[in-house]
Amino acid sequence: MTTSSPWRATVLTLFPEMFPGPLGVSLAGRALASGVWELEARDIRASATDRHRSVDDTPAGGGPGMVLRADVLAAAIDAAEIGQDSSKERPRLLMSPRGRPLTQARVVELTQGPGPLIVCGRFEGIDQRVIDGRGLEEVSIGDYVLSGGEIAALALIDACVRLLPGVMGKEASGTEESFSDGLLEYPQYTRPQLFEGVPIPEILTSGDHAKVAAWRRAESEALTAARRPDLSAQIPVKAPNRAGRQKTPKNKTDG
Repeated sequence: MTTSSPWRATVLTLFPEMFPGPLGVSLAGRALASGVWELEARDIRASATDRHRSVDDTPAGGGPGMVLRADVLAAAIDAAEIGQDSSKERPRLLMSPRGRPLTQARVVELTQGPGPLIVCGRFEGIDQRVIDGRGLEEVSIGDYVLSGGEIAALALIDACVRLLPGVMGKEASGTEESFSDGLLEYPQYTRPQLFEGVPIPEILTSGDHAKVAAWRRAESEALTAARRPDLSAQIPVKAPNRAGRQKTPKNKTDG
C-alpha cells in the first residue's frame, strides 16, 4: 500500500530566509508541522557559477536596474526538479505584476495537484528566455508592484494551503467565502446582540435557514455589484435579487 505525497510548494528566491514567515504560524503553520503540506525554499544563488555568486546583469538595450540571468535561473529551476516524480507535472509559476490575476478558481486548481514550483523575481525582472524556455506561468496578485515576488508567493501559498483537506476546522468554511461562487462574501455578525446601538439583523436570529440563505445571497449580490461590478456581470446563473425577481445574467456581447 502506498500513500500519496503531501502537497508541496517549492520556492526559488534570492531570500530563502523569508520562508516560511507567516506560513509557519496559525492554520498553515500547524498543517506544515503535522506534514499536511511541505515547503521548500531554494536559494537561486546556489546555481551561480562565478566566485561572486552573481545572479543578475544589466538589461539588454539599456535601461535602469538589473535583470536576473537566464543561465543561473534556468539552472535553479532544473535543479529543483531533480528527483521529482515525472508523472506528476508541477505548475511552474512566476510571480509577476504583468501576469494573469490570481483567482479563487485557479487556487482550487493548484490544490488538486502535487503543488507548484514558484519563481520569485527581483530587480527589473527575469530574462524572457527563461519564462519561455521553462514554461513559466506568470501570476499577479494585484495591479501594483512589490519589491520582489516573495510576498506574492506567500499570499498564493496561503490561499492554497487553507483549502487542503484537514487544514480548516470546518469543511464548509471554504465554500461560502468571497469568490467561491463568483460573489463577494455577505456580512458576518456575532455576539453581542447589540453593539453601539446597532443590532444583529433580525433575520439572522430568526432560525429560518431558508430566509437566512436568501438574505445572505442578496447581500452578496449587492456588495458585489457595488464593489466589484466586473464580477457581478459574470454571475453564471439566475438568482433572486432583493425584490424577489429573477436576475438574468448579462451577456458580455450585449453591451
